[in-house]
Amino acid sequence: MWDRIKDQAKNLQQSQSARGSGGHGQGQGPFGQGQPSGHGPGHGSGSSSGGSKAQLIGVLKSQLASVKTELKSGAYRDASMAMCALVAAADGHVEPAERQRVEELIVSNEVLQNFPADQLRQRFNKHVDRLVANFQAGKAEALQEIAKAAKKPAEARAVIQTGIVIAGADGYFEASEQYAIREACGALGVSPTEFGI
Repeated sequence: MWDRIKDQAKNLQQSQSARGSGGHGQGQGPFGQGQPSGHGPGHGSGSSSGGSKAQLIGVLKSQLASVKTELKSGAYRDASMAMCALVAAADGHVEPAERQRVEELIVSNEVLQNFPADQLRQRFNKHVDRLVANFQAGKAEALQEIAKAAKKPAEARAVIQTGIVIAGADGYFEASEQYAIREACGALGVSPTEFGI
């Protein structure tokens, strides 16, 4: 699974390098810096294949950071918080420790630091509360919020990347999390195959 995501990120980087990405420098489209996947700055410290997931998350984070200045809209903020809640509740419930862990990941995320931490926490917890109270209704609301980022392709892809970073932060990418991300791709009009999902 992770190898497929890694290959997809690399292919997308290469295709965007070929297209020229509109004056932001070679390869700096929604997926970032045009570096070979798994070898982002500071992430290639000789680890074996066991480190490939951590390296991939590092690459996705650096790719997001490369477009940080473009990710300041309320639509990206709100869609990302709905995405994070959907990932956290993907298996139908959210333990308090899991909620706290995801909150910490959110407020420490470099790109999400474009926004005040209290705004992020409030929006994330609102969606988690709705998902816990009524999963189907909460999921429908979260997907509506996510869909608002579809107007800007760079933001739409960044929302998906944010979801993958949050989902993979614990070293696992569970089937329920993959399904949640596929649903978000549908809401955003982005092909999940772009992300190997």
